[in-house]
Amino acid sequence: MKLRRTMKTRRAMTAVAITTGLVLTVAGCGGGDDGDKKSDKGKSSAPSADNGEKGEGDSQEPAADQPLAEMKDGKVSAVIESARRDEGGFVTVTGKVTNTSDTIWTGLAWRGDERELKDNGGSMAGASLVDSKGKKKYLVLRDTSGRCLCTTFEGAVSRGQTVEWFAQFPAPPASTNKVNFQVGTMPPAPIEISDGE
Repeated sequence: MKLRRTMKTRRAMTAVAITTGLVLTVAGCGGGDDGDKKSDKGKSSAPSADNGEKGEGDSQEPAADQPLAEMKDGKVSAVIESARRDEGGFVTVTGKVTNTSDTIWTGLAWRGDERELKDNGGSMAGASLVDSKGKKKYLVLRDTSGRCLCTTFEGAVSRGQTVEWFAQFPAPPASTNKVNFQVGTMPPAPIEISDGE
């Protein structure tokens, strides 16, 4: 009888031990899962936060401050700041020219070779837009008197001076938004035309 009771007691204790062990194991696994999920959440949220910061940083970079193109010929440099298509059927290109030489710069080489434009003096009259794909060249617009719709450099540009300029051209077809800007002996500058506001 004692042996049977002892066996029953041992079986009961073993059953309790096994049940307790299973409960602890399940609880341990459950706790581990919760912990892993929490740590996973922490890990997944950190990279997404980093990505978000990078994305925001990229989108906040002011594209307007970046010139469309830069050109240089000797001691004279120029930047193109914008090229906008306007409703009137023309494109207005704006920028700045800087004289870094030790003498004055008159801009006479930029006035163009056309007889009609020579009376403009130092100016942007000789500038053009070239559509390589469409094989067309667009010259600066001018009025009936031959005066260009562009900047004329009154007098000269002093050494170290920066002057703003503009030039207007007939608008290429709406499907053409990439052209080369050319003026004087400056190297051609690829620019992209944007739609006006």
